[in-house]
Amino acid sequence: MANETTVPTQKPTTLAAWIKRLDDVLLPVPQASHDRVCKAIGDNRSSLRDIAELMQNSPALVLSVMREANNQAHGSLAEPAENLEVAINRLGLKRTEELLRRLPSVPLNEIPVALRQLQMISQHASQQASGLFASRLARLWQDIHWGSLLFLSPLWPMAIAYPKLLEAWELRVIHKGESARIVEQELFGVRLLDLCLGLTEAWRLPIWVSQGYTLLLTEQRLLAKALRIAREGEPLRQQQLLDADPNLRRWLNQPANTVLLANGLALAAQESWTCPHTQRWQYLTALYLQQPLAEVQQQSHQHAAISARTTLMRDLWHPALSLIWPWDVQRVHHGLLPAPPPTAESLAIWRKRCTELLVEPSRFANAMHLTTCAKEALVACGMQRVMLLMADKTLSTLRVHQVDGLPKDADHLSLDATHSTLLQRLLAKSAQVRLNPDNHAQFSALLPPELRRLFKGEHLLLRSLSCNGRVVMLMVADQGGGPFSETTVQAFGKTAQCIEKALHSFTNRSA
Repeated sequence: MANETTVPTQKPTTLAAWIKRLDDVLLPVPQASHDRVCKAIGDNRSSLRDIAELMQNSPALVLSVMREANNQAHGSLAEPAENLEVAINRLGLKRTEELLRRLPSVPLNEIPVALRQLQMISQHASQQASGLFASRLARLWQDIHWGSLLFLSPLWPMAIAYPKLLEAWELRVIHKGESARIVEQELFGVRLLDLCLGLTEAWRLPIWVSQGYTLLLTEQRLLAKALRIAREGEPLRQQQLLDADPNLRRWLNQPANTVLLANGLALAAQESWTCPHTQRWQYLTALYLQQPLAEVQQQSHQHAAISARTTLMRDLWHPALSLIWPWDVQRVHHGLLPAPPPTAESLAIWRKRCTELLVEPSRFANAMHLTTCAKEALVACGMQRVMLLMADKTLSTLRVHQVDGLPKDADHLSLDATHSTLLQRLLAKSAQVRLNPDNHAQFSALLPPELRRLFKGEHLLLRSLSCNGRVVMLMVADQGGGPFSETTVQAFGKTAQCIEKALHSFTNRSA
């Protein structure tokens, strides 16, 4: 089942239009997760808890079930389902299974990166919430868990329908520090918080989710007062200040705040563990838990590592990755800012491999030996996904010789160049094509679908190499689909020259 929602290209400009547009987006569900849940529903030994636990590996599936259950209860006296087990019980297994069959089910790597990245942040937030708060509020653990997982869900359809708008918002608001109100008015025509609140109410999501957005919209003064107290540092002084303001103390101690705190921590950590955004949420969490800041920071790092063990994917960014970095190193966000240049150690390996390629007479025993060295040079200069293909004598077929950073099925790929005008141009003579956001739509359409599937993103380098006047090899490489480090691009060009010389030396070695 792989039906997709067709999204109109023109963006809405009013809150009602945005809610209608995003409400119509069908979120894809990973095929493996979809199949496991269907199997569990068909097994009469599976309990509702078992089915719910399987579903939580697919946030889109959780949202779809909660929305369906609450939509059917709309108009009745029933309160919205606060957790997934209640939602499944209300729907019944038969209707739950019918819903599953209506949802788009696709391989995980075909789900857009922007959506998977957002859902991974939601899963990280859920882990933070469960680890920091659920043991203290054991009776409410389900509300904490599911509320935290679904808090960012209003943005999930946006990641499918308008990923460029979200990227532009993050770049300008988070990284460049522009006014959120001005940027959002320009990009969306409405406040993003208003849109998120509107969708949570339209979907009748757990009340703690909408309370979190309401707090951010209408209770910022209370948030600021709590933050000032949190920065006091001295526990006794903090308690005195809270006792002097009973209204603030009651507001702060609401269990619903756990959902907002966990998502604030998870979202801010995407930028850096030491940025002001992260420190604010750490201070507020420490005040809520009445724990020292250092203890909350340590726990938060531990929960991030636990989250990464179960949710990390090669093409996504998880803040747990930077826990081993020096604290003054800031994260480069996947897909927005240029990748970092290769390290001195990596460049040393790159120079060594290039030297090996240039040795005459050729030191390579066979073509596979040569292409292995070429691949290692490209990886050392900073490429995260690499594919080297050899052309047949008719220049009609390209077969994979080496891959790095790609799924296993890429190892045996064979491309028919006769159906791709871009490949035909590259095979006609040595040439290089660099895809970027300006030309991606034009050139990507000319690539075989297999390459588009494997190299998702808007930044890609393709270069064909000749030997004795005929193209014999095609190099395809990127840095995860995001903007290139210019150092890596320059090294890519020099590596191509070294490989071309190595091919010539190897082919003519007997002469």
